[in-house]
Amino acid sequence: MACGRFSRLFSNRGGRAAIIGMIHVPALPGSPNSRLPVEKLVEIACAQAELYVKHGLDGILVENMHDRPYLKGAVGMETVASMTRICSEIRRATPSIPIGVQILSGANKEAIAVTQAAGADFIRAEGFVFSHVADEGWIDACAGELLRYRRNIGADDILVLTDVKKKHCSHMVTSDIDVLTTARNAEYFLSDGIILTGQTTADPVDTAQLDSVLKGVDIPVIVGSGATVDNVTSYLQCHAIIVGSHFKYNGLWSNDIDIDRVVKFMDRVQS
Repeated sequence: MACGRFSRLFSNRGGRAAIIGMIHVPALPGSPNSRLPVEKLVEIACAQAELYVKHGLDGILVENMHDRPYLKGAVGMETVASMTRICSEIRRATPSIPIGVQILSGANKEAIAVTQAAGADFIRAEGFVFSHVADEGWIDACAGELLRYRRNIGADDILVLTDVKKKHCSHMVTSDIDVLTTARNAEYFLSDGIILTGQTTADPVDTAQLDSVLKGVDIPVIVGSGATVDNVTSYLQCHAIIVGSHFKYNGLWSNDIDIDRVVKFMDRVQS
């Protein structure tokens, strides 16, 4: 069922892996690095979304990555309000492309609420199954509470794509549980798709782990970090690839989008 829902959402990809471009929204009101009014944040985010659509990407993922240091498991009303406004305007500017939401760190219920209010399509959820230690502290599993919240607000059509063995985290407490077992447990707990990453931002996904998970679960498998124009052909067998840092000047996530990088990447994918 999850693969069918995913395929319907990304129906224009022509059978290949869907390419999802990251929009790292500048720091939102209330966060320590906030400098810009919401109107300017909307303008920046919509321009990036339109650029991605113009160059043939299959989806967009909107994230508050500039809101360092991140809160843990919940965010304030100002963050929810700002993300809802920004994502709603992106939806208005790019009505034909699937849009996802991630709110750091692990604010998964808030992400579902924003996604529903903005008319977006999916979320990227942290800490879905098992526990780990992140920069923000101890992150506990949230699948049971999160999916009940989704049902309670009538948002069952929103896909919940879930990180396993997430980057920037210590997984020592679950070191006896490998990536495939973690992915299978996420599937058992009704995840709509598995996201695999490297150890840090822009770190490539291990291709052996990717192959193992692709063969071991029956839900979509997504590469969530480290894809570049040079290695993307190693990942095209998966269902989707999320690209952030590689699309930015000098490959740094906090920089502006480099159109030449986007064009070269999409040329490689489409060829």
